[in-house]
Amino acid sequence: MKLAIIGTGKIVQEAFYALSFLPSLKIAAIYGRPHSLDKAETLARKHAVPEVYTDYDELLEKTEADTVYIGLVNNVHYDYARRALLAGKNVILEKPFTETLEQARALIRLAKENGLFLFEAITVLHSIVYEKMLESLSSLGTVRMALLNYSQYSSRYDAYRAGKVLPAFDPACGASSLGDLNVYNIHYAAALFGMPDEVHYFPSRGFNGMDVSGVLVLHYRGFHAVCTAAKNSDSPCFVSIQGEDGWMRIDGKPNAAPCLDVVRVQKGKPPVPDASGAMQRPVTSEHIDNHPAHRMVQEFQDFAAIVDQSDYEARDALLDETETVMRILELAKS
Repeated sequence: MKLAIIGTGKIVQEAFYALSFLPSLKIAAIYGRPHSLDKAETLARKHAVPEVYTDYDELLEKTEADTVYIGLVNNVHYDYARRALLAGKNVILEKPFTETLEQARALIRLAKENGLFLFEAITVLHSIVYEKMLESLSSLGTVRMALLNYSQYSSRYDAYRAGKVLPAFDPACGASSLGDLNVYNIHYAAALFGMPDEVHYFPSRGFNGMDVSGVLVLHYRGFHAVCTAAKNSDSPCFVSIQGEDGWMRIDGKPNAAPCLDVVRVQKGKPPVPDASGAMQRPVTSEHIDNHPAHRMVQEFQDFAAIVDQSDYEARDALLDETETVMRILELAKS
């Protein structure tokens, strides 16, 4: 897989760092809008990227890259991805995938009709923690509750409090706590449990109408998944799945998933009292640490393997999950 990097912002700089650990992935070009030319040239020099473009169509026509990584503001995801697919390029598209379900489905159709690869860059699906969660879910018994929280005081929120609206807090740019942070929680729910029966969203909106925080309730048969996210406050982040026979929990930001604890009830052993006076069932515990060089390394590695091996089955499985998330987001915003 040969990459063209589209954008010059913070997420692109993180992508360059992650890709530095994957020397087999070649970066052929970088694109920046004309006002970002200096940034693009600086990144190109730093990372030995041979070509710099400020005209996107020219890049798509001339670059030897077979895949574009799009790390631009949310509201242009669809247009840039569509143009790349029409030019015969595979696409890695940053989250949130698109602004609407209709746009997502249009891109998916276009990729499949042309035998191209299309991915959502969502790190939670590319880690040993997620693999262990899939493996362990059935051992927890019937799921009865899921609680997921990603709350992170944004580095742009002080400006917002002062009345200055940067792209990260501008609904016109597609910004929202739902799509920027809660989307990670939603991906866990969709990947583990599928499409919920009901979706209800309760946003807290700032002065310009943006949901600066919110609570999303997903109703599944027999339990609810409660997904909370905030860009206007901090708290410990976590993902907790509770079953009748055990539970598992990520302590830390859902997009990085630094560790996982899986606790299972030891059946057949009598409960013992704890300090609160309740009867506690004996359990076994398993702890998994996850400390990659960078949270984006594994997803790039996975995407490259899928493209290089022409693994359309893996592509379709990931796109099905992305479409489920887009359906949830559409219902949440309605």
